Amino acid sequence: MSTCLTLTHSFSYPSLTNSPSFQTTHPLLPSGTSTTTTTAATVSQTHSSPSWTDLLRSHAQSSSFHEAISTYTAMITADAAPDNFAFPSVLKSIAAVGDLDLGNRSTPMSSNTVTPGPGPWPWPTFDDCSCVPLFRSMMSDCVDPTSFTLVSIAHGCSNIYDGLWSGKQVHAYALRNHGLKTFTNNALVTMYAKLGRVHDAMALFDVFDDKDLVSWNTIISALFQNDRFLNSLFYLRHMVCNGVRPDAVTLASILPACSQLEMLWAGKELHCYAVRSADLIGNSFVMCALVDMYCNCKEAEMGRRVFDGVLRRNLAAWNAMISGYVRNEFYKEALELFVEMLSVSELCPNTTTLSSVLPACVPCKGFLDKEGIHGYVVKRGHEKDKMGKLEVSKRIFSSMDKRDIVSWNTIITGCVVCGFHDEALNLLHQMQSGQGENKSYMSNDYEDNGSLPLRPNSVTLMTVLPGCAALAALGKGKEIHACAIKQLLATDIAVGSALVEMYAKCGCLNLSRIVFDQMPVRNAITWNALIMGYGMHGKGKEALELFRRKEAEKNNNGGVNPNEVTYISIFAACSHSRMVDEGLNLYHTMKVNHGIEPTADHYACLVDLLGCSGQVEEAYKLINRMPSKMSKVDAWSSLLGACRIHHYVEIGEIAAKHLLDLEPYVASHYVLLSNIYSSAGLWDQAMDVRKKMKEMGVRKEPGCSWVEHGDEVHNFLAGDSSHPQSKELHEYLETLSERMRKEGYVPDTSCVLHNVDEEEKETMLCGHSERLAIAFGLLNTPDGTTIRVAKNLRVFNDCHAATKFISKLVDREIILRDVRRFHHFKNGTCSCGIAIFPDGPGIMGIYQPGTGLVRDVVSPMGWETDTGLINGQERDIIPAI
Repeated sequence: MSTCLTLTHSFSYPSLTNSPSFQTTHPLLPSGTSTTTTTAATVSQTHSSPSWTDLLRSHAQSSSFHEAISTYTAMITADAAPDNFAFPSVLKSIAAVGDLDLGNRSTPMSSNTVTPGPGPWPWPTFDDCSCVPLFRSMMSDCVDPTSFTLVSIAHGCSNIYDGLWSGKQVHAYALRNHGLKTFTNNALVTMYAKLGRVHDAMALFDVFDDKDLVSWNTIISALFQNDRFLNSLFYLRHMVCNGVRPDAVTLASILPACSQLEMLWAGKELHCYAVRSADLIGNSFVMCALVDMYCNCKEAEMGRRVFDGVLRRNLAAWNAMISGYVRNEFYKEALELFVEMLSVSELCPNTTTLSSVLPACVPCKGFLDKEGIHGYVVKRGHEKDKMGKLEVSKRIFSSMDKRDIVSWNTIITGCVVCGFHDEALNLLHQMQSGQGENKSYMSNDYEDNGSLPLRPNSVTLMTVLPGCAALAALGKGKEIHACAIKQLLATDIAVGSALVEMYAKCGCLNLSRIVFDQMPVRNAITWNALIMGYGMHGKGKEALELFRRKEAEKNNNGGVNPNEVTYISIFAACSHSRMVDEGLNLYHTMKVNHGIEPTADHYACLVDLLGCSGQVEEAYKLINRMPSKMSKVDAWSSLLGACRIHHYVEIGEIAAKHLLDLEPYVASHYVLLSNIYSSAGLWDQAMDVRKKMKEMGVRKEPGCSWVEHGDEVHNFLAGDSSHPQSKELHEYLETLSERMRKEGYVPDTSCVLHNVDEEEKETMLCGHSERLAIAFGLLNTPDGTTIRVAKNLRVFNDCHAATKFISKLVDREIILRDVRRFHHFKNGTCSCGIAIFPDGPGIMGIYQPGTGLVRDVVSPMGWETDTGLINGQERDIIPAI
């Protein structure tokens, strides 16, 4: 790479005023207005007419209309003659900025300017809202419209909110008076597609004869723009079968469909087709689409090879490669390429460039000047922000005069990334109901005029569904699923994957599997989401079967390869189901079978696998065998959690020492160590840890549980008394506790790690957040309804035991999701493996699924060989979390 970026030093932004430039006045601009363009001394020498036209069209295609107009001005000043492609692009840009006077001055620009030929000309409509009344006036004056006029009217109808009715009238007029010529049909297909009537567009296309290349490109592009990716590939196949050879426009329209579906093999076939034609492989739009396709299919290196082969790189090519690097988490490379673009090319970054490079600034640790690049964005006039400061983003969003679907998706994504899931759902509601604060302007389904609702697209849905998953908001998730079905987006690979994850994290594993099975195309994310879902629900056997099926499909028909995340998911599934041997076998074969080197995350999962099964010393040895340069933070954290479960004080102290050296401000490390001491009765040591935690200014995250009811998510903190039903909830829990004691429930006060008397400990247990949430669900839902509760921390031992009794007493299924896994309580048992047995009050054993055995954990060294019930201390039995 010709330019290197020293990321640890301050970033030098290109000057907006001191770089070589020139100012010129031009008839295209209002009198007295000057335009600054780049290096006028060299543009006439280095830019030919085709390169000017490519740059102009690139700006117009990316909606950078002011840049397109400036480029046209510089083009005329440099005595480069515009051709038939340049003139429509600048007129489109003038139309987009809505300056009719500017458009009227566009024709006498130069003696070289191309002017439209004689006869009716399909000029861009400067005000689409006025085209229909003008058409009606034209008909009233008995002036017969030509086919060109109908094309312009169809275009105008496609860009107004209520254009469908008028568009159908135009369609009917054309049928009665002109018949449908090929170019008229093409315009009507585009109109129906833009108005969201994809089936009408397809039906019209299928019935008319004399389809030309433009016709096929029109339907393929229309289907892609409406997220009908598989349909667009279907029509491409029919196009080829009908003897029509795809051109550059075809490839530029169909390659993004391969990108969205992550169909790398199809993209490679199209690449081979392009290589055989010099016109195609040299086309900038085709090359940009290839770069984007490879990057989206996780082949960033191949995308870079294509990019390096582009001889004349326009702004779209740079943008495609930068955004591709960011999507593949090559943040340093993205920033280096951005700097290279600024230093070696004469291009100025536009909105797309900056919105692509900004996300790289956040995770790149070597990039320090985040506020500086924000200032650069503001100077460039593209004030968008993603710097981890959501309030700044909100202010910018609120100040925007015009919000389109991209603006809404961006702010919704910001809320989800920052953990404000409820705000993300509220924003989605505002977007759909048209509750914006903006001024009125031309609107369609994807532009907000302050009063009309916007239709969410696939990006909106895949962005907001993780918010439903985080909140366990099943009702809202089902609403979004219904919206996806209505808009034919439910089988979209990104939306479908998000639905699989949402249902799994909301406790509906059966619905998650149904969505998975209905998806025609699945990528690695889809498979990983369901494998992880099975694991979180304690269904390790099913997760392993799905993993084997994925391997078999890859071997048989070139399916999706397991990746690093796949192995993290299957290791976690084995851990939750205590399938130690299966997990270790996968670890030993992952490199041989799939060429995947174990990472720090994989080792952390294996430590958790061994630790949860009681093999704490083996887990400790595994950490010591990890490569020295590998981060061990997560592995030590898993080991510390295992020591808390199995009461290993000495190894717990070792793990805590490493963690406190590496992450001295993480509260959970202090809390786990303190709990280890407290469980062992070492109160002085526990108090010392708490004291050090206070001195360091580290605060423990409070336990919080939440439950969805109606359209709201109700949150509860431990000992919470702020909820409107707080008094009723505490009274109900007291009543339940009495009934539970009669059934044999004995409170496990060992999990209340305070040096207070037993009665006070039992009182504190009733105020735990998960119990309050369960009580709220029981009091506010009909009998027989499943209660779904989520918690931000691990479930307490006693709450786990108490919930089993509650599920039996009230005859309800209670699904509790904690920070690690799901617990399905029903008729006194839990899916995690700990059951209540009738042989004695409060006596519990751990049932190992698939063995038919009940084993105790009297020794902290691991599973005992005897079968039967535990007769030791209750606090030695820890939920299999």
